[in-house]
Amino acid sequence: MSATRVTGYLPPDEDFARSARFHNSFLIAPDEALEFAQKNTDEKGLPLIAVSPAEGKLLHLLVRTLGAKRILEIGTLGGYSTIWMARALPEGGEVVTLELSEHHVQVARENVVKAGLGNVVKIIQGPAVESLTKLQPGDAPFDFVFIDADKDNNLTYLLEAKRLTRKGAVIIVDNTVRDGQVADLSKTDGPNEGVRKLLAHLKNDSELSATTISTIGERHWDGFTYILKL
Repeated sequence: MSATRVTGYLPPDEDFARSARFHNSFLIAPDEALEFAQKNTDEKGLPLIAVSPAEGKLLHLLVRTLGAKRILEIGTLGGYSTIWMARALPEGGEVVTLELSEHHVQVARENVVKAGLGNVVKIIQGPAVESLTKLQPGDAPFDFVFIDADKDNNLTYLLEAKRLTRKGAVIIVDNTVRDGQVADLSKTDGPNEGVRKLLAHLKNDSELSATTISTIGERHWDGFTYILKL
């Protein structure tokens, strides 16, 4: 992966990348549909900020472990993480994924259809904040939520995810470490402040329990926050 298309982070470290490739060679089999999604996403000019193969596999395993049937994804990009999660669903399961960019939606649809998941994945195009307000938990709340969109709105996305999920649901918020910048209060940009607002809310929300896990992978030092709705 080229560092030139990833902004705000340190260049990839070859030691990290070599380690990731080594582990993946044992644990993640070659996959034509996922490789197509990566290649098509790159060729269509989307930013190279999708989850790594190892992170995609983790999402897949979490969905299977939870027995999740309905998944909400905020931030589709090219649908790479969408495919990983959709493949873990039982019969009759569904992924609802929200994406701002019309171009990204077009590419994601191509990738999802190539993976044979066109009837499993529903992509909603438009500002995620607006799309979320139109969703209702009804009789089938979501079991699993993956938040990987603009970080400035992390707290809004979390509160909507909480509203739309059942008790016992898991919410994953990606990119919450950001090379340690979140802990550096001199970094006052929108994404870092967005993560801090998320953390401040989690500290006092008695209906949610959470922890942040740092990750060092193919690209940089980052992490995700794992949240359980009590």
